[in-house]
Amino acid sequence: MKTSAQIRTDFLEFFRSKGHAVVASSPLVPGNDPSLLFTNAGMVQFKDVFLGGEKRSYTRAATSQRCLRAGGKHNDLDSVGYTARHHTFFEMLGNFSFGDYFKKDAIAYAWELLTGVWKIPADKLLVTIYHTDDEAFDIWHKEIGLAAERIIRIGDNKGAPYASDNFWQMADTGPCGPCSEIFYDHGAAIPGGPPGSPDEDGDRFIEIWNNVFMQFDRQPDGTLVPLPAPCVDTGMGLERISAVLQHVHSNYEIDLFQALIKAASELTSTADLENKSLRVIADHIRACSFLIVDGVLPSNEGRGYVLRRIIRRALRHGWMLGVRGGFFHRMVAPLVTLMGEAYPELAAKQEFVEKALRAEEERFAETLDSGMKIFNEVAQKSKGQIPGEDAFRLYDTYGFPVDLTADIARERGLSVDMAGFEAAMEKQRERAREASKFAAAGNLPSELVAKLAPTQFLGYDAHEADACRVVALMRDGVSVERLEAGDSGVVFLDRTPFYAESGGQMGDSGDLGDGESLRFVVTDTQKFSAAFHGHVGRLEQGEIRVGAQLSARIDLGRRQAIVLNHSATHLLHAALRRVLGEHVTQKGSLVAPDRLRFDFSHFQPISGEELETIERMVNEEIRRNVEAEVHHMGMQEALDFGAMALFGEKYGEQVRVLRMGAFSTELCGGTHVARTGDIGLFKITSEGGISAGVRRIEAVTGDGALAYVAEEEARLAELARLTGASAADVVDKVRQLIERQRKLDKELDALKAKAAAGAAGDLASQAVEVGGFKVIAARLEGIEPKALRESVDVLKQKLGDAVILLAAASEGKASLVAGVSGSALGKVKAGELVSHVAAQIGGKGGGRPDMAQGGGEDGPALVAALSSVPDWVTQRAG
Repeated sequence: MKTSAQIRTDFLEFFRSKGHAVVASSPLVPGNDPSLLFTNAGMVQFKDVFLGGEKRSYTRAATSQRCLRAGGKHNDLDSVGYTARHHTFFEMLGNFSFGDYFKKDAIAYAWELLTGVWKIPADKLLVTIYHTDDEAFDIWHKEIGLAAERIIRIGDNKGAPYASDNFWQMADTGPCGPCSEIFYDHGAAIPGGPPGSPDEDGDRFIEIWNNVFMQFDRQPDGTLVPLPAPCVDTGMGLERISAVLQHVHSNYEIDLFQALIKAASELTSTADLENKSLRVIADHIRACSFLIVDGVLPSNEGRGYVLRRIIRRALRHGWMLGVRGGFFHRMVAPLVTLMGEAYPELAAKQEFVEKALRAEEERFAETLDSGMKIFNEVAQKSKGQIPGEDAFRLYDTYGFPVDLTADIARERGLSVDMAGFEAAMEKQRERAREASKFAAAGNLPSELVAKLAPTQFLGYDAHEADACRVVALMRDGVSVERLEAGDSGVVFLDRTPFYAESGGQMGDSGDLGDGESLRFVVTDTQKFSAAFHGHVGRLEQGEIRVGAQLSARIDLGRRQAIVLNHSATHLLHAALRRVLGEHVTQKGSLVAPDRLRFDFSHFQPISGEELETIERMVNEEIRRNVEAEVHHMGMQEALDFGAMALFGEKYGEQVRVLRMGAFSTELCGGTHVARTGDIGLFKITSEGGISAGVRRIEAVTGDGALAYVAEEEARLAELARLTGASAADVVDKVRQLIERQRKLDKELDALKAKAAAGAAGDLASQAVEVGGFKVIAARLEGIEPKALRESVDVLKQKLGDAVILLAAASEGKASLVAGVSGSALGKVKAGELVSHVAAQIGGKGGGRPDMAQGGGEDGPALVAALSSVPDWVTQRAG
C-alpha cells in the first residue's frame, strides 16, 4: 500500500518526467493578495501568471499546495470531523500549463497517472465535461477510449449562463473556461448516484481530480473572447486520492490521519478510534500548525481570529473527551514526524508552533469550564434555540466564538439565534468587518491586464525619468481615455521611478508633467494586480491622455527619509533575533518618512535591558558603515545564501537580496541606503504588545532621531528647572520627591481614618432601637467614600447588634456602605439594605450579608432614602 507521502512524490515526479517544473508550496497566507483570506487552491500562487502580469522561466509546473478552507467564502469548518472528506487543511496536487499544452495533453496525463502509474481500474472512473465542450468529449471518447455513457455532460446548473459545476471562472470577468472532473466509483455498497443525477450528493461517486481549461476572457457584458494562449489548471486532493489508492472510503482512514488520530487518542486517553472528536483534533492540528508556520497567530480579528476559532474548537473536543490539561500542542511532534520531510519549514518551527498553541491552550483553559457551565444552563432553559444575547455573552465573556457555540448547540439538537447575536454584537461586528476586508481593491480591469506589460521600475537607480508613456488611466475605478484638470485618478506609465507600496514601505509621492501646462500631483503609488504601478493623485492643470509622454519626479526628500527607516528595519529585525531568539519573525511593518513600525512574534514583554541591547546593537551596525549589497538570484539560491523571507510577501523565481555585512540578509524589493552609516542614528520610541504573541517596536532614524533626542533633552531640562536640580541630579531629586509624597499620603490617610473614627463615634449616640438592635442611617460630611467602610467597622464594634447605612458624596455622586452585625444578621442582610437605598437614588448596590456597598446620585432623594431605613428595618425585624 502506498503511503500519502509516496503518493505525493509519485505525482510530482510523474509531472517532472513530463517537463514540469516542481514548484514548492506557497504559504497559506497569499502574498500581496488582498482578495483572499487564505490560499484555497493550487492556482493561487500562479494567479498573476494566468492574468498575464507575471512571467516565469517555465511554462509547465506541478505543485503540492497546502490549502485552507476555514474562513470567508470557502469555509468547511462546521463539517470537519462529521463527514468523510471535509477538512480545514488539505493538500492540493496540481499541474499547470501557461500557454503550453491544453486539453489533449492534460487529459492524457491525468489518465496515464491514474490508470497507468497508480493502476486504478478504468471501469472505476467516470468523467464530467461542460455540456458544449465537444472537444473534451472527443478526447475522452475517441483518444482515451472511455465509453460515451461514462462521459457526463453538465449544463448551466447554477441559474445563469456559464454558471455550472463544469465551467470555472476566476472572477465575474477575466480568464475562464470549461472543466472536466474525474470521479471515482466507490461501489454500489455506498449510497449515491453519479454526477448530474438526483442522488449526486451521495458518497458513492467522489470527485478526485478537476482539469480546468482556461480558454476564454469573459468581458463585462458576459461575452467570451478566446484567449490567445489557453492555459490548464488542475487540482486533486491528496487526501482523496490517498483514500482511493489505500482502498478506504473515508479520508480519515488514510495512513496520515490514522497516525494523527492514534496520537490524539493516546494524549486524550480515548480508546475508541472512531470518535468524531479525535477526527476533529487530527484535522485541526494540521491547519493550526501550518497557519502558525506561515506567520498567523491567534487574535480577535482577521486571519488570527480564524486560527483562534480552529484552536478553540479542537480544545473543546478535547474537553469533551475529558481532557482538562494542555494536550493540543503535544500533537505538533507527531505531525512533524509525518509531514516534516515534505515541509521542512514545519520541522524548523516546531518549538515555536508548540509554544504558540500552548499559550492559547492556557488562555482558553481559564474560561472553558466556566463557559461550558453557562452554556449548559442556557441550553437547559432554551426551547430549541440558544438566545442571541446568551451566544454573545459566551463570546464576549468566555471567549467562545459563535460558531463554537453553534457547534455545541448542534450536537444537542439546538440552534442559535444568529440575528439576536448579530444585534448584540453590532459594534464588534463592524470592527471585525473593517479588520477583515479582503476585497480585491487594487485590481486592474481584466481588459487592461490583458493588453498591458508590467511596469518597468527605475527607482533603484533613478529619482526622475523623462518620456514615460501613459499606458492607462483610471477614474473612480473605471478605465478612461483621459483625465481633465481637477480630476482625481490613477495614472499608469510604462516605466517609472516611483516605488509602489509594498513590504511595508510606503509608496512614493511627487509629480508627473510635461514641462509646460500639465501637472499631476502624485500623493501615493500603489501596485495594481501585483505588477502595475498606479500613480494615485490629482490633475492640477492640463489634460492627460493615454499615449502621452510625461516626466516623472519623486519627492526625493521624502524618499530618502523612508529609505533610512527601511534599512534600519532590517537591522532591527536581525538584532531582535540575536537578542530574543530565532523564533522572532516579522508580523508586519510600516516604513514611513517620519518613523518605522515593526511587529514581530514574541510571547513576553521585552525588558528595558533587552531594549537597550537591541538599540545599541543596531547603532553599532550603523557605525560600521558597511555597504548595503544588493544581489539578484534564484529563490533557492537566495535561501542557501542565508536570506530570510518575510511574512505575507510574495516572491518570484528571481529575487532581490539585501545584505548588510554579516549582520542582516533578507529578501527585499524595497529601496535602501548605500551604506549603513547613511542611517545616522537609530532610536526606539516605544515597545508593547498588540495581540497574543505579537509585539511592536516603533523607532526613528536620521533627522527624526535627532529631533527625538532634542525633545527628550528639552523635557529633561524642564524637569530639572521644575525640581531645582541639575540635569545630572534630576533623577535623584524626583525620587526624593516621590518618597516624600508617599510619606505625606500615609500621614494624610491616617488623619482621615482618625477623623472617620471620630465621626463614627459621634454617630453611635444617635442610634435608634429597632427590634432589639441599634440602627443608624446617616450621611457623613467631609469623609471620602473609601473611609466609609472603616466608619462602619468602628460602629459595628461599638454597637454590637446593629444595622448601619452610611453615605458620603462627592461631585454629585453618592457612595453607600451598609453593615450588619450580631443578632441583627439573622433578620437583615446588608446587601438587601444597600440595594433598597441605592434604588431610591437611581443607583445599584449589593454584597455580603454583613457588608455591602453601592452608589447613586447625590441630592434630596438621598435624604429621604436614609430616613426610610428605620421603617425598612422594622419590617424585616418583624
